[in-house]
Amino acid sequence: MAPKVLISDKLSDAAVQIFKDRGVEVDFLPDVGKDKEKLLEIIGRYDGLAIRSATKVTEKVIAAAENLKVIGRAGIGVDNVDIQKATARGIIVMNTPFGNAITTAEHAISMMMAVARQIPAADASTQAGKWEKSRFMGRELTGKTLGLVGCGNIGSIVAARAIGLKMKVIAYDPFLTPERAVELGVEKVELDGLLGRSDFITLHTPLTDKTRHIIDADAIAKMRRGAFLINCARGGLADEEAVRAALDAGTLAGAAFDVFAEEPAKDNALFGAPNFVCTPHLGASTTEAQENVALQVAEQMCDYLLQGAVRNALNMPSISAEEAPKLAPFVRLAEQLGSFAGQLTETGIEGVRLEYAGAVAAMNVQALTAAALTGLLTPLLQTVNMVSAPILAKERGIKVEELRREKQGAYETYMRLSVITERQERSVAGTVFGDGKPRIIQVKGINMEAELGPHMLYITNEDKPGFIGQLGMELGNSGVNIATFHLGRLAAGDDAICLVEVDGEVSRDVMSRLEAVSHVKQVKLLKF
Repeated sequence: MAPKVLISDKLSDAAVQIFKDRGVEVDFLPDVGKDKEKLLEIIGRYDGLAIRSATKVTEKVIAAAENLKVIGRAGIGVDNVDIQKATARGIIVMNTPFGNAITTAEHAISMMMAVARQIPAADASTQAGKWEKSRFMGRELTGKTLGLVGCGNIGSIVAARAIGLKMKVIAYDPFLTPERAVELGVEKVELDGLLGRSDFITLHTPLTDKTRHIIDADAIAKMRRGAFLINCARGGLADEEAVRAALDAGTLAGAAFDVFAEEPAKDNALFGAPNFVCTPHLGASTTEAQENVALQVAEQMCDYLLQGAVRNALNMPSISAEEAPKLAPFVRLAEQLGSFAGQLTETGIEGVRLEYAGAVAAMNVQALTAAALTGLLTPLLQTVNMVSAPILAKERGIKVEELRREKQGAYETYMRLSVITERQERSVAGTVFGDGKPRIIQVKGINMEAELGPHMLYITNEDKPGFIGQLGMELGNSGVNIATFHLGRLAAGDDAICLVEVDGEVSRDVMSRLEAVSHVKQVKLLKF
């Protein structure tokens, strides 16, 4: 029997035809995504669900989807899909992460031109019959410095367009290597340097804990007076109240936003500000981009339903059915090793070395490497999956090396991930015990055994008497409960590492108090 797909949002006729041409039965019901009850009633009949942003694939929908095998999102964002519940039901969730990059980059350039020449205000004035030619004095782009906060897929396209406009392009991106910067024709700089040198600043980074309000009042104070700010990436990257204050004071000459912290943005602090240009999240809204992502998701879903091939999956590696049970715990280990290193890496990554020893060396290490890169890149890029991670690493000039070895040392099999940055090389190793659970066995050359929980305090310290007691007392006084505690050191009195599993989030105030404990060198909260 042919697989059956429901398209519950608007997709192009060409995408619908792809399903038909490849022998997949398809029902095109573009309005059913907005009808929750109808969707719940019919979803159990389908093997695949193709959506855009209107359909909300909630826990209830997933529970009712008795036969569903794959959800395909035409676009990048999957906030409308409960990925955790889908994964628990064995449903693959895939998106199309590269289909609208050019369109979004072009929109950023358009917004930069619009705010530099005050085009929206001039248009409204002229159509009102005012002809205020002397009022709208603009700024040229030629010869100006453009600062990119984020220089990945979209940022690099913006850089190429800006260089074509004869702008000087500088970029801040922890993942941008010097070699990649040279290839793109941009100068890699630190954030403070970018803020102080740029005439125009455009944001092209995901919204993470590290990047939320990356442009705040302090950042704006470091900018050139009369600079312009453009955000076509994610709402929340800029503190909207701070941007409004800077526009009112004339510190910023203008700002252009396509995205907002709360959307739909019907009442926003920026509305009505001097020389503020805005659009309703139109970055991907071109005929070509919408067609591209629709065709891509149709092809990906057909490949999976007909051949079992997995591309751009957010919750499943490219692993065959035969090897999945044996490989699964090592995939989890690889992701944890990558995430561990990624959360501790704050400078540009030049290379990654993965060492596989013992039985794991005979497994599908390509999938394990992809899993490790996913964990490594996710803390900064967020929307990485096991298919896109190797591509994203290559785009950023990160050299990936794989080594296979015979059994060495005390463990039958293990994996070691080493991250080479501009400043240092850091390694972390792990294995899978007989219970199938991954364990950390070495960090920065220090031996220790630890199972990683959801919240782990990573503490480097001097090995001195009384340290453990002080640390435990500070956590206890702060109401933080310790679940597990793991220690390791190079030698007595030398550098040491603590991995402390705690029962939840740790506030910034508590982190500051932990940093003040005697002999502590570094404290970070890692999340898994």
